[in-house]
Amino acid sequence: MIKVDDPKLLLKKFFEENSLIHADLESFNNFVDKELNQILEENRTIEPTIIPPNVEDFKIRLDNIWVTKPEITEADGSKRNILPIEARLRKISYSAPIHMEVSAHINGVQREDFKLQIGNLPIMLKSKYCHLSTMSREELIKAGEDPDDPGGYFIVNGTEKVLVKIEDLASNRLMVEEEKTGISPYVGKIFSERGSYKIPHQFEKLKDGLFYTTFTRVKRIPTVLLIKALGMLKDEDIMKNIGLGNDSEVFVNLFEHVDIKEKDDALDLIAKKIGITQSREIRIMRVEEILDKYLLPHLGIEESDRNFKAINLCKYLQQFIKVTRGELPTTDKDHYANKRLKLSGDLLADLFRVNIKVLIGDLLYNFQRIVKRGKIPSIKVIIREKLLTQRIYSSMATGNWVGNRTGVSQRISRQNFLELISGLQRVFSPLSSSQENFEARALHSTHLGRLCPSETPEGTNIGLRKNLAILASVTPQVDEEEVLKSLKTMGLETI
Repeated sequence: MIKVDDPKLLLKKFFEENSLIHADLESFNNFVDKELNQILEENRTIEPTIIPPNVEDFKIRLDNIWVTKPEITEADGSKRNILPIEARLRKISYSAPIHMEVSAHINGVQREDFKLQIGNLPIMLKSKYCHLSTMSREELIKAGEDPDDPGGYFIVNGTEKVLVKIEDLASNRLMVEEEKTGISPYVGKIFSERGSYKIPHQFEKLKDGLFYTTFTRVKRIPTVLLIKALGMLKDEDIMKNIGLGNDSEVFVNLFEHVDIKEKDDALDLIAKKIGITQSREIRIMRVEEILDKYLLPHLGIEESDRNFKAINLCKYLQQFIKVTRGELPTTDKDHYANKRLKLSGDLLADLFRVNIKVLIGDLLYNFQRIVKRGKIPSIKVIIREKLLTQRIYSSMATGNWVGNRTGVSQRISRQNFLELISGLQRVFSPLSSSQENFEARALHSTHLGRLCPSETPEGTNIGLRKNLAILASVTPQVDEEEVLKSLKTMGLETI
């Protein structure tokens, strides 16, 4: 008779139905299925600056991207499927071709349209693009694979490599901390992330009683001035959205800019503060572009998003004021609700995003070089297939990643099965191991059940190199638009 509350049975059932590295596999599948096309959407249309003299308008469009199953091209040019065991033995990469649809448009008319291979992508073992994912236990043994091997790693030049999970602060969240040094006793920070943008924003209150915002090259601009530049001009609206009643701290800020009644005046004042010296029209246009692209890009980068940004700035100001008064606690950066893990799919997306831009830059250079000779080249000729492949392989082989990260890709040690599992579950913190960072190294109560409390190295890396708990699972990032859609069907009204 089987007892339902038998812990051994429950654990056995859990491991039969769940893979230890399920989150990593899902992350890689999501990267290939969705994120590749999202990255392509960011770089959809390419417009060369030098075009043939008899052509008014020339555009290159990247229409679609997809990845097939792993294959190998032999010396005689023949292609066939490859299994991981062959890649290990022959010291080659277990990778699949990346195909893309490209079209050329001259004066708005499509001239060329073709599918071509732009590179190779290393495939994660046991993901849905791997040949092993559909094999039964017997077929795996026949193919020379360990049927109990969890997968979740890559084979690059015959070496088994795993992408280590990176632990980072959550983006798009305001975190207010107490500053021991500096002119502002409290500082609010938010990393606004959208696609290739990751822009730090800072909120401060200086001795003059004014609130200031800093982002990219825009240093210490009064927050109320920014709100007015975004189109919220009435002091009454600003007070209502900050939502602190007739607050004297907010009144001081509003009184400072009481004479600004037009949006263009606010934009012009910001332009003068950041040192733009052209004519008034160009000054205003440039500041509008900066506000659209670099101010809170996670809320949108279109002109229509400005009111939404103004409302959010008011809410950030409300939170900042409440923390400075002691009505809300300062943000605990070590609380795991304020952390996010970057899994293999997210890390590959970062790498691919940078390298597709390199490929486009190379394509433009080759195109313009041939145009200068008086010819119109075929796009098929000017795309270098090996460029993308070499750059991806190089990062995965050395572990040197975009954003000056090192040690992202690590070699798997197979001295025993537990060491393999430990390597696949590793979590890195980007903090420097040479600095003290006592609080970041300490065991936080929110780690329990998520991170292993005992598996961390001795010495300088203690508390910065961690491991996921065996039963921990990582949920994928939620699509905000899908959530908003379902909330709107339930009766949510947008502002």
